[in-house]
Amino acid sequence: MKKLHIKNGDTVMVVSGDEKGKKGKVIAVSPKEDKVIVEGINMVSKHVKPRKQGETGGIVKAEAAMYACKVNVYCPDCKKGVRTKTKVQEDGSKERVCAKCGKAL
Repeated sequence: MKKLHIKNGDTVMVVSGDEKGKKGKVIAVSPKEDKVIVEGINMVSKHVKPRKQGETGGIVKAEAAMYACKVNVYCPDCKKGVRTKTKVQEDGSKERVCAKCGKAL
């Protein structure tokens, strides 16, 4: 299975496409498909049928999956989407840091 540079809960910035420059929080990650779902980005209209008695159908806006290569992790210090490095601590644990400024993400 592939390993992605994005994890659930990360704040990311879109680096290509129609919504370039927008920021959002990652809701779901699918390493098998190499895709992520970002809150408030890549919105699509879904036509929903009522499934139960009394339930209403209609057109619902929802986030669609987008390729992980189109987003970068957002660094609040650099104020842009950046690549990440892994830094090994003295106790042996790893943490992701900004490749530009070196701050923990």
